[in-house]
Amino acid sequence: MSVLKLCTVRSAGVLPLTKLSLLSPGCPRCLQLRRRSAGSSEHPWDFFRRNYSSFIVKKDDGNDQNCGRAHLLEVLEARMHQLQADIVTEVKCTEVQFMDEINVTHLECHTKSKNLTFLPAREFKKSINPSTAAARKERTTEKQPGKKGCVQTAYPKSTFAPKKWIEKLDEEKRNKTKRQLSIMKKMKETFPFPKKKEMPNAKSMEPDRKSASKGNSTKTSAVQRGNSNASGTRRAVNVNAESAESMKAILAEVEKLEQQLNNRDPSAKQFEGGEGHKHVDTQQNILSYIEACAFNDDLDRAHQCVMSNHRILTRRKQLNIKIYSTLMHLWAKKGSLDQIGKLFNLVEEAGLKPNLNCYVAALECMGRMENCSVHMIRRCIQQLEENGFQTQNIFKTCIFHKDEREMVTKAIRVVNPNFQPLSEPEAAICQSPLVSRFYAEVGPVEYPKLDLCLAELRERFDRQLKKEQADTVTIDSVEVTKSVTEKMKKMRKRLADLRAKWQKSLLRAFHESKFHLAGNGNCPWRMNLYPYLCLLDDKEYVDIMLQCIGSIHPNGEALVVIAKELGNRIYNKYSIRKKTKNEMVDKTRDIYHAYAELLAKDTELNNFLPREYMTHLERKMNAGPSLFSEDSSWSDVLTVQLGSHLVDLMVREIKIPTNNQHQTREKSLIPVLYHMYSFRSNRQIGFIKPHPILMQILSEAAETTLSFDACVMPMVCPPIPWTSPKFGAYVLAPTKLMRCVEGAVQHQLLLEKCSRCDLHAVLDSLSQLGNCAWKVNEPILDLIISIFNGKGSEKLEIPPPLSEAPAMPKYDPKSDMSPATKSSLKRKIAWIRKRSAEMHSLRMDALYKLSIANHCRHEIFWFPHNMDFRGRTYPCPPYFNHLGSDVTRAVLLFAEGKPLGEHGLNWLKIHLVNLTGFKKSCSLKERLSYANAVMDDILDSADNPLTGRMWWMNADEPWQALACCTEIAHAARSPDPTNYFSYYPVHQDGSCNGLQHYAALGRDVIGATSVNLIPCEVPQDVYKGVAQQVEQFRKQDAEKDVKVAQILEGFINRKLVKQTVMTVVYGVTRFGGRLQVEKRLKEIEDFPKDYVWEASYYVVQQVFNSLKEMFTGTREIQDWLTESARLIARSGSSVEWVTPLGLPIVQPYHRTRTTLLRSRLQNLKLQINHDATQRPDTVKQKNAFPPNFIHSLDSTHMMLTALYCYRAGITFVSVHDCYWTHALTVDIMNKICREQFVALHDQPILQDLSRFLINKYRYNIPVDKKPKRLQEYKRMMDVLSKVLTRGEFDLQKVKESTYFFS
Repeated sequence: MSVLKLCTVRSAGVLPLTKLSLLSPGCPRCLQLRRRSAGSSEHPWDFFRRNYSSFIVKKDDGNDQNCGRAHLLEVLEARMHQLQADIVTEVKCTEVQFMDEINVTHLECHTKSKNLTFLPAREFKKSINPSTAAARKERTTEKQPGKKGCVQTAYPKSTFAPKKWIEKLDEEKRNKTKRQLSIMKKMKETFPFPKKKEMPNAKSMEPDRKSASKGNSTKTSAVQRGNSNASGTRRAVNVNAESAESMKAILAEVEKLEQQLNNRDPSAKQFEGGEGHKHVDTQQNILSYIEACAFNDDLDRAHQCVMSNHRILTRRKQLNIKIYSTLMHLWAKKGSLDQIGKLFNLVEEAGLKPNLNCYVAALECMGRMENCSVHMIRRCIQQLEENGFQTQNIFKTCIFHKDEREMVTKAIRVVNPNFQPLSEPEAAICQSPLVSRFYAEVGPVEYPKLDLCLAELRERFDRQLKKEQADTVTIDSVEVTKSVTEKMKKMRKRLADLRAKWQKSLLRAFHESKFHLAGNGNCPWRMNLYPYLCLLDDKEYVDIMLQCIGSIHPNGEALVVIAKELGNRIYNKYSIRKKTKNEMVDKTRDIYHAYAELLAKDTELNNFLPREYMTHLERKMNAGPSLFSEDSSWSDVLTVQLGSHLVDLMVREIKIPTNNQHQTREKSLIPVLYHMYSFRSNRQIGFIKPHPILMQILSEAAETTLSFDACVMPMVCPPIPWTSPKFGAYVLAPTKLMRCVEGAVQHQLLLEKCSRCDLHAVLDSLSQLGNCAWKVNEPILDLIISIFNGKGSEKLEIPPPLSEAPAMPKYDPKSDMSPATKSSLKRKIAWIRKRSAEMHSLRMDALYKLSIANHCRHEIFWFPHNMDFRGRTYPCPPYFNHLGSDVTRAVLLFAEGKPLGEHGLNWLKIHLVNLTGFKKSCSLKERLSYANAVMDDILDSADNPLTGRMWWMNADEPWQALACCTEIAHAARSPDPTNYFSYYPVHQDGSCNGLQHYAALGRDVIGATSVNLIPCEVPQDVYKGVAQQVEQFRKQDAEKDVKVAQILEGFINRKLVKQTVMTVVYGVTRFGGRLQVEKRLKEIEDFPKDYVWEASYYVVQQVFNSLKEMFTGTREIQDWLTESARLIARSGSSVEWVTPLGLPIVQPYHRTRTTLLRSRLQNLKLQINHDATQRPDTVKQKNAFPPNFIHSLDSTHMMLTALYCYRAGITFVSVHDCYWTHALTVDIMNKICREQFVALHDQPILQDLSRFLINKYRYNIPVDKKPKRLQEYKRMMDVLSKVLTRGEFDLQKVKESTYFFS
């Protein structure tokens, strides 16, 4: 086994590791280049050119060709100095050649070793002797003609007149200088430059320019060339002394501008396209491939993949340092320091800088070696420190698997026996003024506990861990029909036999496909699906495919959808297996068992936030593997490609006999799944459709079990608190802190870039929401299931079975029907098919929700939370949660009960009236009086929900109203209602919350009054006010004989305009609003159908006009946000901002990129519109910014309320702008809610946003020299700097407003 060689120098003693030669030939091309240069006296560029040049014209005359090459070489060398970085790979190869030639000579002299070793160019400068240095200086001098003391190398004249290249180069220099002068002049005329300290960057002033080399384009920068190159450029232009001085000053100014951009935070433009982002998808795929090979212990395949990309110069840039470091860790597991040394050399050849993980891999490898030299470890640590790293940083920032931490520590202690990794210091306190008091409060703090003992919490965690390790949960379905008949038994047995045959067939085909991919001809290192087909057991892949069959819609499903589902399921299973293999499970269990002491009722520990205590335990128990891993996510292309491969196997291998009902006849096998094409709009979509025979068998078998992934189910233990963007929620199942479109990475990059303390408030609020325990309201659930298993009820939002779908009419194309009749019949058939598909979708959704609820009926469970890119929070389980429909919310209760207290019963009654929607315009006292007046109906609804007067069925939210009736009945009949323990959640809903935020931002008095920010005796109904304003406009137009206004007489009401008013603040357009009004008009039986389109268009216009009059400040803010986003997007950037709580947000709307994916079934075109390397989609960016910004504000308000409610010791959950708590604590929650709204809008939100946008986008100086673009840049800066006027509204009045949230 080769190791890192220790080299000695007679004069200097032992070389440091920075001078350590890495035993690696590296890239064979580079090795060949070095050996050629070491053994030949010819000019080194000659050999390089013979191997890599593709544009030199071949000539018959060899002498002329050599002469031409010599002159061309001179031109290219000059061009190289001018362009510097554009041909970076080739230049670096040449540099390695020159340096290593000297190094090889030096090392051969002193070591007398035949093993040629190579050092990075910058690592051996101190080790060369004076004679070698002189030789190197002489050679450098030869390459710099025109300087004093330089020796010009004589080249024979060329017959093809190379002076044309030089003339072209000089002309380009002159043109470049003229363009710079012209642009600077126009910019100074258009707008003055800021002072030096505030100078915007002028990188974009450098115009694009084609290089002299064929097919190459380059951008040159004044700051990159330095003073000598700038002076050379000035000499190239024949100008007088005055002009030269003027030009010098301007160029110096440009240099300062560009220097400012170079010195700014490099992450500021990390999402815009550029050279570093062209290969993001490829790098992601290569890294995923290497990690899959590592999981399979297929080191050779991973190594060959990296080498095959490194050998080819054009593909070498597709490798990033993370790929190299990942491969180093694989070799470290094998104890192969020789291979790690080779990889260090490859990193140098690729022009990359080793990161901390590279040195960690080397130290890990040294720790695994039995007799590793002390000098070698010392030099490794020395080189690590010379590159700006510290050994203590290894244990603070790096992620360890298995025994990696111990191996690294062992290696370090060989050099420093007393070394102890320092525990990570306590994170700084969040500095946001909104929560600084919350975190900095001095004195004893007590947080609420769960009503569970320590032993039960630990037992629940073990159950959750086993569930996630199994990954699949099978539960009973609530769709229970009559007793099992003989036919059902027969069909179930038939289905089981078919599945057994399908399993054998799929296993055989799966083995064959793996065998074919494993031996991929003469290129086994090329990336294919083989490593991804080895991540799980073969039977697990087959089980995933068989489970997928039963979930396919009878009318078929798009191939892309099925492929993504299969690929994502494999990725989830793989992530869980990987965490298990990396030995993270035992450590997670130990830490959670200790963390449970904070939540258990029988322990005294209660002065930590969940995140604080979990972080404390991580620091305390810092031995062994890390709690989380940096697994790279799979790209959309990879996910779909893997899934389509499995779908292809299913289509080809799963077959069924045709004559199932006639066993005597000869059977023929037909495919169960068919691949077909259908049209959606004008696009042709590939579909996978099940055969009707299969659907008939499934229907007649009437199976009563459902299978789900573990992450779909609620947790049976409190979720792991979020401690970072990478760790929280489920125990093993992969969960993102910020949910986004699959494949989008910009959100995660923003979160990881944030300081940890800046995210504390967001992480703590998510953990608080997830710690709320729930249980099932069993009586309500039983009623819903009984109706579900009957014929359903559209009135009660319980979807009927497919047997209730309209009958399909018979259509005979050969019949003698008229064309009009045929057309009508076809439309009816299409409508019935659409209706059947909708019924099936709704039925399956309700089946999943009710089955999961039924499975949890005797359990206490939790919903872990995460958020979308705007900060809005959501439960992670997708089917059964409190964000669902009326049916789902009705079956949920708090697991912890609290006594009603003095006002609790009144709040239950008011909440019931709110659910009915009967008294929306009445005061709270009037609502309470109404509830007392209909007490008999309330009690009758609770006692006889399906046989009594059924008063509850007329409510807006009938099932929640029924649940509330039951709770009121139990409390009213209890001996002492004030001591009755209630588990029912009471809601307080914001009054058009989006408009509330707009009114507060603009201090708009009229708007604030309309949305109840100002105290009033009765609630103000903004929807009713808009309807009245629209009616006034209608009357005026009707008097002017506008026909549509006359037709709408009597139809303008609150319900007609409510949805449009509610959504206009969230970005609904006039087109979308017209569709909303059209839907409402179609529901009115008396309205003439011929005027629906015209009337809906008229109404939506008047709604927008009414809002413009009523909310002037709102419209001004909305217009400013829209125009700002439009100009930012046109400048080439996505819109970013930071919420008042410090959460960074970026809008992921980019121009669509189409990726063609070839599969055996069909060629798939993937439409990707979240690729940050593409230019922003201006329309989506500007339309989405106002609603997204308001969403980020309402999420901030909710998070603040959650934190301070937790501090107050009360239960709190939310559905966006609808807040839930116990009846006892409604008054406390209302007080906190109003206080935090005032605190939020006391901040200069719009001013802070303006400053952030100016600092973020003032560097977007257009590269185009046209004055129009410069004017647009100036307009963008003017708009971003605009100071919006505010009204006279006193924000403190919100604290006194009863109906702000009610």
